[in-house]
This record gives sequence, C-alpha cells and structure tokens, in this order.
Amino acid sequence: MSHKRIPKRKAAAAVGAVVALGAAAILLPSANASQDGASDGAAAAPRTLKAGDASDLATRLSGMLGDAYAGAWYDGEDKRLVVNVVRGEDGMALKARSAGAEVREVDNSMAELEAGAGTLTSEATIPGTSWAVDPRTNKILVTADSTVTGAKWDQLESAVESLGPGMATLEKSAGTFRTFASGGDAIFAGGARCSLGFNVTAGDGSPAFLTAGHCAAAGDQWSDQQGGEPIATVDQALFPGAGDFALLTYDDPATEAPSEVNVGGQTVPIVQAAEATVGQQVFRMGSTTGLADGQVLGLNATVNYPEGTVTGLIQTDVCAEPGDSGGSLFTQDGLAIGLTSGGSGDCTVGGETFFQPVTTALEAVGATLGDGGAGAGDGAAGAEDQAGAGDQAGAEDQAGAEDQAGGQDAGAGQDGAGAQDGTGTDPGRHSGQDSGQDSGLTRTH
Repeated sequence: MSHKRIPKRKAAAAVGAVVALGAAAILLPSANASQDGASDGAAAAPRTLKAGDASDLATRLSGMLGDAYAGAWYDGEDKRLVVNVVRGEDGMALKARSAGAEVREVDNSMAELEAGAGTLTSEATIPGTSWAVDPRTNKILVTADSTVTGAKWDQLESAVESLGPGMATLEKSAGTFRTFASGGDAIFAGGARCSLGFNVTAGDGSPAFLTAGHCAAAGDQWSDQQGGEPIATVDQALFPGAGDFALLTYDDPATEAPSEVNVGGQTVPIVQAAEATVGQQVFRMGSTTGLADGQVLGLNATVNYPEGTVTGLIQTDVCAEPGDSGGSLFTQDGLAIGLTSGGSGDCTVGGETFFQPVTTALEAVGATLGDGGAGAGDGAAGAEDQAGAGDQAGAEDQAGAEDQAGGQDAGAGQDGAGAQDGTGTDPGRHSGQDSGQDSGLTRTH
C-alpha cells in the first residue's frame, strides 16, 4: 500500500480584502453597554492591543483580580481589552486600569455565572440547546434550536427563570444544532467527509493532524480522496464529553506535514496555538464552504447535540455547513484557535457555530503545533497579492469539490456534497465586500 502526503487542494477560495459575514446571525448584542467606572481618570488610558496580546492580558487579570474578575472581551474596533469588575471592588478596578484594560463595573460575578451554568446543566440538558457566559452582557446566553418546543421549551424557560433576573438571556435559533462532519483539505472515511484541522507533531515525534472527534465515528482509517487509499489512522478521539477532537497519525512517517492552512492559492503559516478571546476576529477554513470569517461570541460553551453533550467549546458567528467539521479556526496572524465542531444554520442565512479549542486538544493528546517562530503575518500580508484569485474559480483544482459527491456528514448523516456541488465557484453570490480590516483574507462561501 502506497502512502502519500495530503496535497494542498485548491479550495477555489478567492483571496483579496476581508469581508464580513453578511448574512450571519449575530446572537450576542453589540458591545454598547454603559461603561460605568471606565472613565474616572484614576489611571492611564486603556492600551491599544492586538487580539493575541489582549488574550494574554485577560488571563493575567483573571488571576490578579480573583473573585472581582467577571470576564473580559476584546473591542476589535478600538483594539482594547474590556474587563468586567464586580461593582464595589474599586481597588481591583484600579489594578485593571493600571494594567492597561478598560474597566466596566458589573453586578454578576464569574462565580455566580458559572453556578448558573451548572444549574442549567443539571436542569436543562436538552438536545438542541447551548449556553455560554457572555461577558459583553454579563449574563449567560442560552440558545435553543428549532427542535426545542412544547414541554422541552417550557423546561428550558423554567430553568432560565430559576436563575433569577439579570442572570441569563434566552434566544431561539431558526436552525438545528448538528455536527458538521469535513481546515482546509477534505478527508474521507466510510462514506463520510470531514476537514483536516491543523498538522501537528504527535508525542512520539511522528507527523499527525487534528480534526473533530465526531468524525472518528466514521472509521479508523482516513484518505485524502473519496474511496482512496488510507493515509492516516485515528490515534485518539473524544466525542461527546469534555471536547470534540481527534488525533490522526500519518501512516507514512516521512509525510511532510507543514504548519499552515491552505485558503486556496495561498497558505497562511500557523506558528502556535492560542486561546480565543470574546470579540476576536477569526477565520474558518473547511472543505465544503471554503473560507469564512466572524467573531468569537462566547467561551466554555456547552452544546447539547443529538449525540450527546459537549463542554468547553468556543461559540462564534462564523458560518459552516456539513463537511466543514474538523476544519481550522485561526487568526490572520497565524494563531491556531479551534476545530469546527457543529452548530446550526448555513453560509446562506448564517447561524451559530461551535469550535473545539486547539489548546485543550493539544494538551489532551500530547501533541505540539507550529514552530513558534516568525512569519505568521507573511501569509496574510502576501494574500493581498492574490487580489485576482477570484479568476481562479474555474481554473483551480476542483478535486475537493468533486470528491464530495455522495460524501456524508459523519455526525449528521447528511449528504455532504449534494447541496454543495460547485461550492465556492459563484463569485456573484459572495463578491467580497471590504470590512475595513487589512487581513488579506476573503471568505468564499
């Protein structure tokens, strides 16, 4: 049996200026709450920060402020970290301002919010529901999909009301929560299609990659072509439970496994894994829908899929569809953030999508990612040279789309390609409007 390296498939992704998710349904309210205590002149003005630096500062302040810390989020427009401090903790608020954060005084402590989430876990673990702490509203955001009706809705509503006023908001999603079994390159097993997330180095030094854990249910051996010879074998997998991730090792130990994401005619170097920050702009690459972007909406999310409950996920407004599962969630400067797990909606009407944090997956499987060196920005900056990439839609290698025919979603049992024939080749449908951010990346679907 021959072994080969996973090729860099041309995803027919147009690369030019950044565009926003035009039709994505944004669940969380805009960050326009009152900034009580944020402008009392007691400390220097908030620092201007990159998203990655804001995440580091949030982690430090969480430890520094203790019980007074009530979450944080990144204001991408002003490039500031906004930190929630429990009202009345003036000394802690001063510490946060001195560290360079913008401070907002709030009523709900993180301990109270986490206790509320625990109550929902015990009283409202209903398939089709999810919840995560929303630091921008200082509440728990609870979402129910279209299957939660009748007695199930009454049960969920009662559980939310039991938390008390000002503790949670309840939203209804038009779609259905499901796993999105297909970054970048398509992988196949047992008639199912998923997406390769990130190449990594396994604990024993062998080349490997991460994808979604629910994909592993389709089979132990995976190929880079529909019906092709296996190139990788499942080593570890978790789903459902405390995550949705799998480590697959390449069958050929000499396989080249570059730390990068193929966005179609351009690769973005991935230098390291990083924690997500609420408000952070992120990009997702998948074998069905190509490149899409949006924002992080919540952390440590709990999602009740039909197959079971998964905890510790990242909630976003980035769209995804069947076949995108396992795909890469990353930043323009080369930070690996997550692996596509599931959600609701699609890339026509939008929806909410959940991701497995890469940092947690790496720790669990004992793998490492990236080289930790320079060059993270090269892929994004160089992408500007691809302004004419849309002309490639008909000329690029369409193997990824062709291979999808008949491929099923490993988690949802859907025909992953039936509705996606020719995905990403309609330049008129997603023409690419400039969002005003100079990332050099453009979503395709």
